[in-house]
Amino acid sequence: MEFKPQEGITDARQLGYSKFTILGIQHLFAMFGATILVPALTGLPVSTTLLFAGLGTLVFHLISKRMVPAFLGSSFAFIGGYMSVKQMGIDLGLSETLALGYACMGVFCAGLCYFVMAALIKGLGTHKVLRWFPPVVTGPMVIAIGLTLSGSAITNCATNWLLAIVAIVVVIATSTWGKGIIKIVPILLGVVSSYALAAVMGEVDFTSVSEADWFGLPFSRETSVLAVFDNLDSTLLLSSIIAIVPIAFATIMEHIGDMCAISSTVGKDFLDQPGLHRTLMGDGCATALASLFGAPANTTYGENTGVLNLTRVFDPSVIRLAACFSILLSFCPKFASLIGLMPAATIGGVSLILYGMISSVGVRNLVESHVDLSSSRNVFVAALILVLAIGVKYGAGDSVAIGSIHLSGLAIAAIVGIVLNGILPDKLGMKVKSFNGKEKHDIKDEI
Repeated sequence: MEFKPQEGITDARQLGYSKFTILGIQHLFAMFGATILVPALTGLPVSTTLLFAGLGTLVFHLISKRMVPAFLGSSFAFIGGYMSVKQMGIDLGLSETLALGYACMGVFCAGLCYFVMAALIKGLGTHKVLRWFPPVVTGPMVIAIGLTLSGSAITNCATNWLLAIVAIVVVIATSTWGKGIIKIVPILLGVVSSYALAAVMGEVDFTSVSEADWFGLPFSRETSVLAVFDNLDSTLLLSSIIAIVPIAFATIMEHIGDMCAISSTVGKDFLDQPGLHRTLMGDGCATALASLFGAPANTTYGENTGVLNLTRVFDPSVIRLAACFSILLSFCPKFASLIGLMPAATIGGVSLILYGMISSVGVRNLVESHVDLSSSRNVFVAALILVLAIGVKYGAGDSVAIGSIHLSGLAIAAIVGIVLNGILPDKLGMKVKSFNGKEKHDIKDEI
């Protein structure tokens, strides 16, 4: 897989520190809506989520040699696991908070799975492991990630199409015709414009903001997973691990797809340098750390990849600045309340563009890798990945139960895609470039 160099800004400080700061705020806004949605759906604390999204991102950057412009936020893939284990705990007479603690233990074990995959890649080599993840698999997976997320964007837009359309129009207009700083902060301007219009229309009640404190701790002893060990139920703990750990397979696949998308956007092969094993360890460490303190699992965020694609500012330090803002804001309940009041339609309008750009990156991966879709073999692999991911998402409630294990559409699509790619013969002997872009090999000789 070869990633062509892309034109963009790799050192945002050359723009001046005021613009550098605004760029960091933009990435903060890009991840905010989806990041706080996961705790809103599961019952986990919002402030704790913001804290460990920021800390997890900094840990990821440290482990990946500060080279990859990726932000880590709440993972949607584990929502079904959280809800399933929470209900099991409630049925046993536990409080919702304590039941979620058991779910977090399952997520902690899932985070450790990243280290197993990282060890395999380090030991066997990136090329030998990733031959199971060629562009015909990762391209459709990236497309599916964007399309499966699109439903939530439409649902949010439907709450007020006027606000959503204002956000969309502002993003497109400023990105297309804007000059200077205006051109590189379209997401931020879209959010602010739509939010301001909602306030003028009386769509937002700021009472909770005025009542919230300026300072507060983002987590407590009661909300952390440590509370589980006060009265450990080994049966529920084992059930939680069995129910949640298999989800890691899907999120690892999602991580590989995201790394391919970021590499394609920036034009650098991050699978080679700093190495996929490092990015996986960073993601796994962020997830394990967050789960110990009652925050959702982390994952590399497609929303921020969309911002990279839109602004062409590829400097990882901008992402780290956004992470620092997230940490600071986790200690401010008043700001968390202000952001929590952001209209769903505003989030939906911005997300609609970002999710679409994620899918477009997947399409670009297929095109730039010269995947031969006249080959029935490749069509079968790509087609089943797309229809299973999207079909299970919208036709089966986003999960299929196999005993106590619930597999998401993305997980099923990943499994089927990898298996089909491995067993179907490639009679065409499609030639692709190796990861260093210097050698060519025949995929069918390795599968």
